[in-house]
Amino acid sequence: MNEVLDRLSAQIDARRHSDASASYTASLFQGGEDAILKKVGEEAVEFLLAAKGNDTDHLVSEAADVWFHMLVLMSAKGLGPSDILDELQRREGVSGHAEKAARASK
Repeated sequence: MNEVLDRLSAQIDARRHSDASASYTASLFQGGEDAILKKVGEEAVEFLLAAKGNDTDHLVSEAADVWFHMLVLMSAKGLGPSDILDELQRREGVSGHAEKAARASK
């Protein structure tokens, strides 16, 4: 799975400065951070609404949309999937309550 995320992230980075009329990804970057944030929010809401139904294909499709747009946002911030995976690995085996308490104390 890391390979898919890495390839997608590289493609997002490569399209960052492409022609926005030819690349949806480039158009997101051209719209600026607020446009990307808005799109992540829209996709997250669509994912939640899909979760209310019984159509698992729709739910997976919306989850993929959320992931894609999150990767665009992460790229805009100079981050990528490895940063997320590293954080998840750091949290692995740690109680959710303990991890949340540790974040609150920072």
